[in-house]
Amino acid sequence: MDVDFNPDLQLPVPISPIKFSDPLPKQVNIVPVIFIVNNVFNKIDTMQTKVMADRIVKFVEAKVKQAGKQNYHELQIDCDWTKGTRNRYFKFLEQLKANPLLKGKSISVTLRLHQVKNLVSSGVPPVEKAILMCYNMGNLRKYGEQNSILDQHEMDLYLKDFLEHYPLPLDVALPIFEWAVVFRNGQYAGISKRIGKMQIEDKKLFKQRGNSILYDLQADYPQAGLKRGNVIRWERISPEDLLATSKFLSRYLSPRDRNLVFYHLDTDLLKHFTNENLQKVIANF
Repeated sequence: MDVDFNPDLQLPVPISPIKFSDPLPKQVNIVPVIFIVNNVFNKIDTMQTKVMADRIVKFVEAKVKQAGKQNYHELQIDCDWTKGTRNRYFKFLEQLKANPLLKGKSISVTLRLHQVKNLVSSGVPPVEKAILMCYNMGNLRKYGEQNSILDQHEMDLYLKDFLEHYPLPLDVALPIFEWAVVFRNGQYAGISKRIGKMQIEDKKLFKQRGNSILYDLQADYPQAGLKRGNVIRWERISPEDLLATSKFLSRYLSPRDRNLVFYHLDTDLLKHFTNENLQKVIANF
């Protein structure tokens, strides 16, 4: 689930919690993940973070049972904390660790590139390990041909001189997703969930600008809320991108057993990658 602050209730509340209609297979282990909107920590004090921590643990326990599981070994908290929210977020993590229901379980957190580079101001979360989110690193809203999902220059800038000194053990999350970023009159207008590979390759709908990742819409497309002249930046990840990223990261990460996440495991997305593609990436870690 996500957790966001509800202004009417003046409380953090769960948003879109997962629903399990069937038990998960016995051989599948799960890592529950809770995404907390950073602004929550601007709105509550350390007494309220304790209440939130206890509620989250109970909520997770119930969801794990709903999934047909008796136990789990790791709870992951996903929050893009900042210098201003750091102290309350870290206190929340300590309160989480102190909960008796989490005894014997490890807590991990997500880590963005800027938190690796700005170690002094971002601080090190009081947890067992972190997972480095190696995607969404470019400027999504800036008009142009850059791929905002994965950007080698940004990785160099944020990780090259800093990653090997990061004090926590790191898992890694890599992107395999794709999306259509919409621009109107050169201004960012959002991500269209109605545009996929099939639509972008429809010559009646879109005209590609040479070999670039920019496409001009040739006719109004009301089903997607788009008009003729809108520009789509079609961002995707190739097997070559994934391999180059894994090679770059492996230079700065010491070899160890680590979880590797491909985000996200979707049948259509996996068609772009062979098993051999993914095994080569895994081997680099």
